[in-house]
Amino acid sequence: MDNLITTEEKITALYCRLSQEDEKEGDSNSIENQNAMLMKYAIENGFRNIEVFVDDGYSGVFFNRPAFQKILNLIEENKVETLITKDLSRLGRNYISVGNYIEMEFPHRDVRYIAVNDNYDSQDINSSSNELAPFKNLFNEWFARDTSKKIRAVIKSKAERGERIGSHIPYGYKKDPDRKGHLIINEETAKNVKLIFQLCATGMGPRNIAKILAEKKIPRPSVYRYENDGVIIQKTDITDRYSWATKTIVGMLENEVYLGHTVNCKTTTLSYKDRKKKVVPIENQFRFENTHEAIIDKETWDIVQKVREGRRRITKSGNINKYSGLLYCADCGARLTYNSGNKPKPKSYYFMCSSYRRHKDGDCVLPHRIREIVLDEIVREEINQAIYYAVNEKDKFVECISKRSLSESRKKLSQKITELDRLNNRKNELNVIFRKLYEDNALGKIPDDQYRLLSDSYTAELHELKAKIPELQNQINELKTEESNVDRFIALANKYIYIEELTPEILRTFVSKITIHENDKENPGAKYEIDIFLTHIGKFW
Repeated sequence: MDNLITTEEKITALYCRLSQEDEKEGDSNSIENQNAMLMKYAIENGFRNIEVFVDDGYSGVFFNRPAFQKILNLIEENKVETLITKDLSRLGRNYISVGNYIEMEFPHRDVRYIAVNDNYDSQDINSSSNELAPFKNLFNEWFARDTSKKIRAVIKSKAERGERIGSHIPYGYKKDPDRKGHLIINEETAKNVKLIFQLCATGMGPRNIAKILAEKKIPRPSVYRYENDGVIIQKTDITDRYSWATKTIVGMLENEVYLGHTVNCKTTTLSYKDRKKKVVPIENQFRFENTHEAIIDKETWDIVQKVREGRRRITKSGNINKYSGLLYCADCGARLTYNSGNKPKPKSYYFMCSSYRRHKDGDCVLPHRIREIVLDEIVREEINQAIYYAVNEKDKFVECISKRSLSESRKKLSQKITELDRLNNRKNELNVIFRKLYEDNALGKIPDDQYRLLSDSYTAELHELKAKIPELQNQINELKTEESNVDRFIALANKYIYIEELTPEILRTFVSKITIHENDKENPGAKYEIDIFLTHIGKFW
């Protein structure tokens, strides 16, 4: 059918493109001026069946632009006779891709290409301007590279000063009309942010949160932005108002902007030609606290992060492990797994050391088994006792916890410093080994294959050390500056007074970790030995 299309039926495609960077150069590159110029040229030169295609706000480095892709589809259908742009840079700023289109793709499809201001016409094979086209394309790409370099420098400078560098306003906030770059709370959407965090704090996962938001008919962020600000994000289906994506919810639950903080340069791209994002290590990010009003308080944030760390899966019997991520074996350090099987009675549900379950002849030789209802009672009683003393015997409680916390902190600090010294010594040893190894290889004492083998092994160890040392140093710094958190626990205690039922929210509010010892089978009446580490204060007894 395509071959039956006559020349009279084919179109003349006028293509206009403007990126954000091009817009800063002035009105000469505006879509309106491009359109007017191309239309005048096409009419004066007798081109017929004129259609205009516009990509506004798209970089010339990439070619997955909606209007340009539409032109390519029409070209494949043999419906385009001529493609006209203002100049070669409007087609693109990628030397290789532009060259491929004008020298291979368009001629192969019998499409005439004209770049008006560059005097380029693919039909005029003897034109000196056509011969200069590769050099102009190279310059256009250099311009894109140079612009990208300057933009990166400006963004980094802003990031280091603590200014917001994101182009999108986080859901729950809006622009401050009186202060450029500052965020203020959007009361209409902030309540939805609070709801999302509250649901997660109770143990609910992103998928179920998305279902509740849809049931409540709360528009997803991209739809809200379009309906209120007229901004549409690429690939946004504005007709699908309530289908929240789980990745959107996860991103919100992990975004410190809701604590009132600004974190810049969390991701980067490898080059101006590659849009694939790469996560920047935490130590290379720029973090500034209390830059705007928080929507979520620190207490709720901490609970949510604990819930996210111990993500709970629904078992085959439809149950959820509320202790997920909190239970550990006192002997081998492995996590305890939740076992409900196909039994309908909750009284039979229990926890067991995962190491023992996987390898009964391995690291852990004892099951460290405990029933859930027994654990619930022990933990609930421990929390309530701590709450009682925090509220009713505040002075004694503060004195006792402060003394023990100071002693434990000093012990931990000493252990961390010893470990850091060991890692730094090993790092220095490896540097000496590398120099010696290189010298021996250069002198012929060690053959190349053996040198490569040893070098790879030592390099892997060095990389591991370089990753561990900053992390350990951060832990030491935290211990050095750590103050007693007993007041924070007392504040929690005054909120709850007495716990009647353990929920995922209560657990992650009051408990940071629980270690289970093996029960004394020779003494059936003996109590379970369990270490419960409460939030902010550690072990109470």
